[in-house]
Amino acid sequence: MQIDAASSDERYQIRKLDVTDKNKGFMELLQQLTVCDSVSDEEFQKRFEELRSCGDDHVICVIEDLVLSKIVATGSVFIEKKFIRNCGKVGHVEDVVVDSSARGLQLGKKVIGFLVDHARMTGCYKVILDCSADNKAFYEKCGFKEKEIQMVKYFI
Repeated sequence: MQIDAASSDERYQIRKLDVTDKNKGFMELLQQLTVCDSVSDEEFQKRFEELRSCGDDHVICVIEDLVLSKIVATGSVFIEKKFIRNCGKVGHVEDVVVDSSARGLQLGKKVIGFLVDHARMTGCYKVILDCSADNKAFYEKCGFKEKEIQMVKYFI
């Protein structure tokens, strides 16, 4: 489907996740990113409320295609409170994905901008993220730079 660039700002709404977004393809979108099993409406509601109780310390943003009533992009940021840097805070960006049908429309940059702005407004001194080598150029265009090495240990 071809999208008219002139109507893009009116067609796509960026906002925080709402509990009704499960029915707009939110979970299916996450499946384009990583392993994401289906969850019941009750499980979704419980996790949504748990995350909402974190207030500004954990924010999930979405972009909704208002024409299709479909979530086409998402990402999250959680705020880590530290003792270093005068009890500073660090924003951790996670789970950024744009629907395969909506790539190339600059929606990923909008998601990153929303999350980075949130981290800045909550007083973070930096924002960090992990990404694959394939996504490095995208994040560099968003103002990030490569630093250090990521390590991981999975339990499952």
